[in-house]
Amino acid sequence: MTQSSSLDVIVVGAGVAGAGVAAELSRTHRVALLERESRPGYHATGRSAALYSAIYGGDLIRALSRASRPFFLSPPQGFAESALLRPRGSLFVASAAQAAALEAFANLDDVAPLTRRVDAAQALAMCPLLRQDYIAQGVYEPEASDIEVDLLHGGYLRWFRANGGTLACDVSIEACERVGDHWRLRTGGGVFEAPVLINAAGAWADEVAALAGVAPIGVEPKRRTAVLVDPPAGVAVDSWPLVIDVEEQFYFKPDAGLLLLSPADETPSAPCDAQPDEMDVAIAVDRVEQATTLQVRRVRHRWAGLRTFTADRKPVAGFDETAEGFFWLVGQGGYGIQTAPALSRVAAALASGLAPPDDVAALGVAAADLAPARARAARRVDA
Repeated sequence: MTQSSSLDVIVVGAGVAGAGVAAELSRTHRVALLERESRPGYHATGRSAALYSAIYGGDLIRALSRASRPFFLSPPQGFAESALLRPRGSLFVASAAQAAALEAFANLDDVAPLTRRVDAAQALAMCPLLRQDYIAQGVYEPEASDIEVDLLHGGYLRWFRANGGTLACDVSIEACERVGDHWRLRTGGGVFEAPVLINAAGAWADEVAALAGVAPIGVEPKRRTAVLVDPPAGVAVDSWPLVIDVEEQFYFKPDAGLLLLSPADETPSAPCDAQPDEMDVAIAVDRVEQATTLQVRRVRHRWAGLRTFTADRKPVAGFDETAEGFFWLVGQGGYGIQTAPALSRVAAALASGLAPPDDVAALGVAAADLAPARARAARRVDA
């Protein structure tokens, strides 16, 4: 089967990044979305703790997150059958030894207006599990919310298909080359050709680039671990906020009556179907037990996922400066769910030869901030 004459864009990777940009582009372009797994979102997208926070991550991530909020609150008609966000709140906590780190964080220009400072008593009222001899102060973000990842991802895929997009799963790329003014991908599911190839392959992005003869951008997959445990007997936890150490040594939050714990680990990994390491599971439990009165008797469930970074820990969305029509959409670093609405729109605009949308640009996001050349320069400096 050859899908050559009818396509404008091929997107590789059907996680939330690929699904989002494919959906946006499908309104005006003929798009094929290729996924090597049997279903979209098997890796990072399907394993996210999925919190929307406008103050979490670096400055570019925070800007993209703020730009995404209107979409989350009011998605297109028919995009999802229920709300994409559920109120949660986030509480960044600090011990006395972390006071300087909390002060620096709380005073950031784009953090201060969205948060309020809380003392130890107020933090304990929000989450009684915290140890009185641990918590000194905190920063509370009332608008932080849980994201319904399945609804978001599924909404993008439905939108894409409704616009006539082609989704092909179980498709492995066997060869990829530039032929004239098109990229030609030979796969087990046929040959796909289009002028523009968008590489949204996450941890496998450099491997896709290598197949295309494009220099790697230097993506760095890192494993993150999460576990589910029982809360204290008789304690209702559903109204608690996500609690995160201000230096990101751990976080925990309610999850369907249980508690989700993570050591916020970033263990370098090859691209793979990530599995939890028992040491990381133990570290997650220990760090949370040190900061709380929780005593973990058993771990109900454990899993891991890969968060993919660039050298400067900023996402990339733009055409490669050395390969015509080759577009990178990578490096979301674990923030891909909360930034998806804005980053999908920006990537679709850039892939169409346009500037970032005005509302996103107004928050300080420029094409140069996302360019592959920026990421490669950062990699050289880091090396």
